[in-house]
Amino acid sequence: MTCSVCSKTFDFVRSFGPVALAAAFAVAVAGCQTTSPLETTGSAGLAAAPHGDADWRRSAEAWGERYRANPQDPEAAVNYAQALRGNGQRSQAVAVLEQASIQHPKHMGLLGAYGRALADVGNYKQALDVLNRAHQPDQPDWRILSVQGAVLDQMGRHEDAQRYYGTALRMVPDEPSVLSNLGLSYALSKDLVRAETTLRRAAATSPVDPRVRQNLALVVGLQGRFPEAEGIARADLASDEAAANVAYLRQMMAQQNGWKAGDPAKPAVKAQGSP
Repeated sequence: MTCSVCSKTFDFVRSFGPVALAAAFAVAVAGCQTTSPLETTGSAGLAAAPHGDADWRRSAEAWGERYRANPQDPEAAVNYAQALRGNGQRSQAVAVLEQASIQHPKHMGLLGAYGRALADVGNYKQALDVLNRAHQPDQPDWRILSVQGAVLDQMGRHEDAQRYYGTALRMVPDEPSVLSNLGLSYALSKDLVRAETTLRRAAATSPVDPRVRQNLALVVGLQGRFPEAEGIARADLASDEAAANVAYLRQMMAQQNGWKAGDPAKPAVKAQGSP
């Protein structure tokens, strides 16, 4: 399998079964090293996210120099931490933001970035505690609510997560990033019908984030509709890569369900309910 953002979406099928797609929300929280809704929260002055490994390295060098010159600068801390995450140095990013949050305990943008970084390394309970302080109950931030939902999904608290997404969607109806998280949450709850409907809503926006469309392809494939899933995946991937992703999905489902790849498709989970 390739390491593209889109094909990574399919990798979490490895975890399907007892942990029920839990790795999907590593993608939802970490955003595959791209700018997530949380990263634009607050007034920390977050720079635009780089697009390649070399860009991330240059960003880490530039913001690292500024951070070392003034560790109490919240803008430098948040941007340096973002660059560290982009380079895969997630523990170091947590350390930078932890120190900055001590200096600025009420800085909402900084707390949002810190909570997200904690989720990146799997410290979900602490991440929730920090994210709860990253916005006010009377002035909730839909971006923070969405990431809180993603963290709750990682903890297996899917109904709680869906309530957070619902609150966010009342603030920003049809926001595709929230709809995508909600759709994956339904998939984690083994409600593939509702997951597909929600992801189709997210994919109907323009322009479409390729990750949203690949999540839709995944959920369609999980229902055994492999040709349709491949057609959706081809919107963002080369034909051979889309075919390889669907073949990989089918193989993982076969291993989970004990059916042969040549047999008629059987869904990995029984779809429950409808919208």
